[in-house]
Amino acid sequence: MTAALEMHGVSKVYGSPPNEVHALREIDLHVLSGELVAIMGPSGSGKSTLLTIAGSLEEPTDGTVLVGGSTLADMSSDDRARLRRRSIGYVFQDFNLLPGLTALENVKLPLELDGVASKTARTAAMTALAELSIEHRASHFPDELSGGERQRVAIARAVVGNRFLLLADEPTGALDTANGEAVLRLMRRACQRGIAGVLVTHNAQLAAWADRIIYLRDGCVVDQPAIAPQTNPVFVGENP
Repeated sequence: MTAALEMHGVSKVYGSPPNEVHALREIDLHVLSGELVAIMGPSGSGKSTLLTIAGSLEEPTDGTVLVGGSTLADMSSDDRARLRRRSIGYVFQDFNLLPGLTALENVKLPLELDGVASKTARTAAMTALAELSIEHRASHFPDELSGGERQRVAIARAVVGNRFLLLADEPTGALDTANGEAVLRLMRRACQRGIAGVLVTHNAQLAAWADRIIYLRDGCVVDQPAIAPQTNPVFVGENP
């Protein structure tokens, strides 16, 4: 398998001496296509910083980041923006859906912004919603949807088109246990289609859905077992 995301010696420092903060320290990370990797660690350990750098929203102080084999530092700001629109999907705890757009309009918006014809974008968006069993709510606005439904719409928006990297920052934090587990099933399904996924979570039970769990502390990788504790967890209410 090819690596969708590579980090080599990535460090991030905020501020300047004597008040500088080392958010990340020489991080090495590879995430393969079709793999789901969970990032765990206490608050302030650098989890969210790692995610924003992986998604080209922030630049590292030192080190190299490659997405889809392309070195981010060698790309122009326009090329990085294009990469984010076309190839990287983001899922956040607060959903980040536009309240004035329906579920369908939210999902197809990234495609239309990238110049995809409206009819083609609509078809792709409906397909993504259908894969998440939420197509029947396509014409509803975010405030008419439950938390679990809004998160499914957010995931559909994140994976629509030809995205190959999915970054999720505490995507289940605002959801109850049942909806949180449903979101992880959907992420696993996306990875089974070949998308590489990186999940930041505090929940060890949800992290067990990942292929690997990486633990951060004080900006450093302190543990990186080859296999997650449970590669195929079964929760109450789910058929094995």
